[in-house]
Amino acid sequence: MRTRSWLPMVGGVAIVGLVMWRLGAGPFLDGLRLLDIGSVAAAMAIGALTTTLGAWRWTTFAAGLGVPLPLKTAVARCYRATFLNATLPGGVLGDVHRAVGHGREAGSIRRGIRAVVWERMAGQVVQVVLALAILCTFPSPVRSHMPTVIAIAAGAGIVALLAVKTLSKRLRGASADIRDGLLSRQHWGAVLLASVVVACGHLATFVIAARSVGVTAPLTHLVPLLLLALMAMLVPANVGGFGPREGVAAWAFAAAGLPAAQGVSSATAYGILVLTASLPGAVVLLWPKAAFTRVKLPASRKPAQTPLAAPDLR
Repeated sequence: MRTRSWLPMVGGVAIVGLVMWRLGAGPFLDGLRLLDIGSVAAAMAIGALTTTLGAWRWTTFAAGLGVPLPLKTAVARCYRATFLNATLPGGVLGDVHRAVGHGREAGSIRRGIRAVVWERMAGQVVQVVLALAILCTFPSPVRSHMPTVIAIAAGAGIVALLAVKTLSKRLRGASADIRDGLLSRQHWGAVLLASVVVACGHLATFVIAARSVGVTAPLTHLVPLLLLALMAMLVPANVGGFGPREGVAAWAFAAAGLPAAQGVSSATAYGILVLTASLPGAVVLLWPKAAFTRVKLPASRKPAQTPLAAPDLR
């Protein structure tokens, strides 16, 4: 278990080390040095929007699973999770923290975890689909290979569906989660819209980062490159978000005829902007009461147990 916990950090350090060996430390330093107040302010405004929409998406799934929480509390915890994701190896420990913490307060750790899992899955699926659509439309280093990429993505999607179907037989309530949460007529449209806006917010922040470090390529050429770097962040092998993003950005920029150093600087600046936009999460981390509220379960969902009994894991 200890070895597994260190693997993401080792992978991230190895990738960053390889990029620095090939390009030097200059591009990383430029990503920090060239940022200005306007870029930081814009990133924080976008971060406030995406964090709020992500929190609302979480409350939607949580309410559907019978472990509701107020939007204000969800926003505070999402800020805290984003800060932890941006500062700890792997990029997911913040989400694990909010999932388990909410589940314990609600009296059902498993439902708390499922709510976060479905919320994150919804956002990532929309991001991948949106990225594939743009990569098929605009020129990029992988455009000639898009049929293969789409085939692989479709295969992965089928495998994921089969896995969910298999797990649904073992995990009681998983099928109901999909039916009443992901595919609910009442929520799927709003969840889809929120996920699209969140994905566009991440991309807009990346564009701001690229422009801040002096990238002047047209958006039609720049956006596909940034999307490739964003998709690389789905790989849980990084150090505070750094690693695959910088490596893929360097490759994509070079393959598109742009300086690889600009790709690394853009990716580094993006990481700094995301970290800066998540700083309210540090306040929540230092002041836990800002993210705490006692969850009131519906009568039908309240676990029949004494206050000192173990949480309901159903």
